[in-house]
Amino acid sequence: MSPSAPITPDELSTSMSLAQLQVFAAVATTGSVAAASDLLFKAQSAVSRSITEFEATIGHTLFERRSFGMLPTPVGNAVHERGARVLGELAEFAVWCELLRSRHVAASRGVVPNYLLNTRRLQLFIELCRHRNMQSAAVSMGISQPAVSAAVRTLEAGAGFPLFERSSRGLLLTEYGQTFELRVRRALNELRQIPYEVAALEGMVRGVVSVGALPPVRSRILPQAIARLSQTHRGVRVVTDERPYDDLLAELRSGDIDFVLGAIANVDVSVGLVTELLYRESMCALVRQGHPLARQGKACSVDAIQAYGLILPRQKSLARKLVDEHFRRHGRKALVATVETADLAVVRSLLLDTDMIAFLSENHVHRDVVDGDIVSLPTVAGALERKIGFTFRSDSAHSPAALALISIVRSLAPDCR
Repeated sequence: MSPSAPITPDELSTSMSLAQLQVFAAVATTGSVAAASDLLFKAQSAVSRSITEFEATIGHTLFERRSFGMLPTPVGNAVHERGARVLGELAEFAVWCELLRSRHVAASRGVVPNYLLNTRRLQLFIELCRHRNMQSAAVSMGISQPAVSAAVRTLEAGAGFPLFERSSRGLLLTEYGQTFELRVRRALNELRQIPYEVAALEGMVRGVVSVGALPPVRSRILPQAIARLSQTHRGVRVVTDERPYDDLLAELRSGDIDFVLGAIANVDVSVGLVTELLYRESMCALVRQGHPLARQGKACSVDAIQAYGLILPRQKSLARKLVDEHFRRHGRKALVATVETADLAVVRSLLLDTDMIAFLSENHVHRDVVDGDIVSLPTVAGALERKIGFTFRSDSAHSPAALALISIVRSLAPDCR
């Protein structure tokens, strides 16, 4: 066959049929159209037609037709691996619903039910989660409000549970809806990676890498890594997310970001997260060159640095917890902040223009430290060491673009120690 030209990655998420993806996966798993036909309760002609249409959508031949069956091509294998993750998320939700409804799991054979096999419907659900208003979701998707209502009814009927409840604040997700949202986000994010997996086989690393960027990496290692990536892989776009740590972990679990880079904490593996240590850095008191305390040439007391006004990380942040614990060990209940911020531009301006003191690592203001404009201030409490690294989903399968950025960050880590 001569497949049509491949569609662009941005178009794929709406044009790819999840029903066809499931047929493709069944043929790839069983090795034949006949076996897939039995598995899916579809006519062999319907299975063959789905494969032909799916290959046209992807823009590549996905199987070698042999006398003994269907053998996936290299592109077919790549699509199958990523597609299995898409279908797996949806199948697990379907099994979870079945378990809640009947207290036992029927023999689903891993087949995703039809109500979950409509990409547009799933995208609409996510838009409704975001807007919490049917009219707003309808406008964002370019459809009518009755179409939104119909889609929700289809999803709720299939799941057997209400996904939304009405309130004065708009539509709110039920407990079932929250579980569904997590699964759908993961499935759609996996689906978006399929064209990039195919492009990588052709020697082209493309796609979007979403990074949860915590303050310790925003001024040095992350910008350096992005700069190097842009030189070697011009088809990759990097998007950074600077929200608080807990928010980033939630986005990581849903697959909306690829990894979190920054200070790492002891994460509970039961929530599906793992960490990778890149380096350790010291947090210390930093002041402008010529600061009155810097001229003393001796370790400063906590009371002395407190008197000049402290710039500290925000309450409940990882860095603030470490700082407070560090000073408690040295007989101080807690430091009192004059300013609480994670904005490095604010920190830098206050340090250079005032006598205030910031407690953070030199990597935060690396260029100013190198130029001698900002210096470290010895204190009786000493420096505090913390770990910097990646936080990943334990079951993540990184895209080629994400792997490229991860590799560069790892190569730069020794210079930050």
